[in-house]
Amino acid sequence: MTLHLADKTLNPPVMLAPMAGITDRPFRDLVMRFGAGMVVSEMVASQEMVQAKPGVRERAELSADVENTAVQLAGREAHWMAEAARQVADRGARVIDINMGCPAKKVTNGYSGSALLKTPDHALTLIEAVVEAVDIPVTLKTRLGWDDNLLNAPDVARRAQGAGIQLVTIHGRTRCQFYKGHANWQAIRAVKEAVSIPVIANGDIVDTEAARTALDQSGADGVMVGRGAQGKPWLLAQMCHDLYGAQAPVIPANGDLIDMVRSHYEAMLDFYGTDLGLRVARKHLGWYMDEAATPATLRRAVLTSRDTAEVLRLLGDALHGDAEAAA
Repeated sequence: MTLHLADKTLNPPVMLAPMAGITDRPFRDLVMRFGAGMVVSEMVASQEMVQAKPGVRERAELSADVENTAVQLAGREAHWMAEAARQVADRGARVIDINMGCPAKKVTNGYSGSALLKTPDHALTLIEAVVEAVDIPVTLKTRLGWDDNLLNAPDVARRAQGAGIQLVTIHGRTRCQFYKGHANWQAIRAVKEAVSIPVIANGDIVDTEAARTALDQSGADGVMVGRGAQGKPWLLAQMCHDLYGAQAPVIPANGDLIDMVRSHYEAMLDFYGTDLGLRVARKHLGWYMDEAATPATLRRAVLTSRDTAEVLRLLGDALHGDAEAAA
């Protein structure tokens, strides 16, 4: 299945979700090398980016040479959202995504993210400002509603389409659910029926079986994968193959897996610098070792070492099939 987003083609429509502290440029690039319809950056705070707060622009590093990369912006004021949109478009962004789904208190307390579901009239002013500011496609990511008493995603999506949004992604939970319980994929169908633009289902899509069920229950045009890709950057490519017949990825094992993880580790060090890179890398290395069932002692050694050469050496044992013996 091919999904069209203005002049962009998402083929197949399997997308990497924006995840704070995770979907940075090194990880997005790795996922795209395996294969995905689109990857989305970490959420970027619009005002902080325009004012050049340290670290914010790095999160928006666009991989401008990589097709089908979107940058996600968050904010509560139309001026800052529009200016940030112009900046990332000028820097090569192919698509801008507006965040109306983040449930974190530090975001919603600032009247951004999913808090905008409580003020749809105001949210529409942000959407209109971004759409008018750029010539590239603008998409929207949100939730079913604020809570069970305010399930207004269909109306928000309908109004967003009218304002120029070209695709909407729905996480099948309310804000007040955070990530508890199970995503309600059936409830996404009401959004699909309310609009004519593509709708993407998100939430708890951790494997092909879940993706198939989500598509069936929601009627959505594609899926967005978040936490399921942690430690498995090939997962989206595998779903593309299973669901849509795309070329199957070569899933690395043994020496190939070690080489891939080492390369990812070095890419993070290059991108962030050694000090910050060491901290950022720990979560990714931890997920890789979860998949490899690395013994606790060896895992601890990898995650606590500040010697990059030692980490590279230890990864050879930590990710090998006989890691138990190596430990």
